[in-house]
Amino acid sequence: MPDPRIHLGWFYSKGFGPKAWKHAWAGSAVHRFTKPDTAVELAVAMERAGFDYLMLEDSSNVPYTFQGSHDAYLRHSVDTPKLDPTVLAPFVTAATERLGVVVTCSTTEYHPFMLARKMNTLDHVSDGRIGWNVVTGSNDGGAQNYGRDKQFPHDQRYDMADEFMAVAHGLWRSWDDDALVLDLEKGVFADGSKVHPIHHEGTWFRSRGPLSAPRSPQTSPVICQAGGSGRGRQFAAQWAETIICAARGVEEMKAYRDDVRRRATEAGRDPDTIKVMFLVSPIVDETVEAAQARRAERWNTAEEEVEFGLAHLSRMTGIDFSRFELDQPIPPLESNGHQSSARQIEGKVLREVLRHHRTLECLPLTGTAQSVAAEMDEVVQEVGGDGFLMVESYFSRRYVTEICDGLVPELQRRGLTRTAYEHPHLRDNLMAF
Repeated sequence: MPDPRIHLGWFYSKGFGPKAWKHAWAGSAVHRFTKPDTAVELAVAMERAGFDYLMLEDSSNVPYTFQGSHDAYLRHSVDTPKLDPTVLAPFVTAATERLGVVVTCSTTEYHPFMLARKMNTLDHVSDGRIGWNVVTGSNDGGAQNYGRDKQFPHDQRYDMADEFMAVAHGLWRSWDDDALVLDLEKGVFADGSKVHPIHHEGTWFRSRGPLSAPRSPQTSPVICQAGGSGRGRQFAAQWAETIICAARGVEEMKAYRDDVRRRATEAGRDPDTIKVMFLVSPIVDETVEAAQARRAERWNTAEEEVEFGLAHLSRMTGIDFSRFELDQPIPPLESNGHQSSARQIEGKVLREVLRHHRTLECLPLTGTAQSVAAEMDEVVQEVGGDGFLMVESYFSRRYVTEICDGLVPELQRRGLTRTAYEHPHLRDNLMAF
């Protein structure tokens, strides 16, 4: 009989930067956004609740797509500022024992050797709890920070990423499992016959190898990806072990998961080794009415903060939304950024997009802990699995408590989530059911 349990993660949206800075519950976190406090406190609560992983989102530029200026982005803290998540990750793993930490790094901003070395190191120091969220870069501003005029074309970025992954995996395996000898009596530290250069000479990358450190506890980080376009899904089916999905509604969620699993089978992979995580932002309160009132307030706030919403959409798609009328349908969009995000909003009235579709959540889960847990149960049975990724962008300490100490215990009572970790390593916990 299939294991009925589902996996839980948290999408640390807006990266290593400000959280809930306008929120009444934000407190001192506003002034300490450059410190690891908020992520560490969240991680400790997540581990208490048995989450699989915390995914640290990232991008490496101050956006300027909206109105051709960075002013709105800085005024409202729209997707900026962001510090380096690879520096944050060790603070999180040091404060926890079993929770996985997935770090976002771009294949167009790193060289494969540099990235492979960084992930190998993080996996060593975390005792095997590191994942890598593979992104290919989507904003021209990011490309310009690294010396290029604009991002490579969408599908080419994935072609480059395929080669990048092949090089990285070669480097992660360039030390055999038993290459490290540490024989003090014979005076042998490592067996050179078991350490191998990879001599990669490809279309976009060259690397001699071997990696400059021994094989890590997991050998390679758990690979996370968020492919929404056809080419992105193909990449995810080839390489990913957990996939972030922002499909809207149960039918689209099921169709997405079925499509990725079909592609994985065609690529020669076992589809059960890929865990599709659906983005949700549950609002949980003591009564359904109170939760619904908070949902309405969230929508109203989104409508009031029009400039924030337009700036965010502009960054996501690489299209300046200041040129569109608020009360008119959005025309067909040509995007070299997040193509799936652009397609989801075509034809919709822009003001309604700002109100209801600005967030990435697949479903508007709203109610008491009991009612939301029941809805999640129904949804996952209809979709087929595999789990949910919390994505409240500007969460507060109150929200963390409502999810980790309110909603999750209800899921546990239904037998839907773990009550204890099965294994010490992230990959093993992710594949446990």
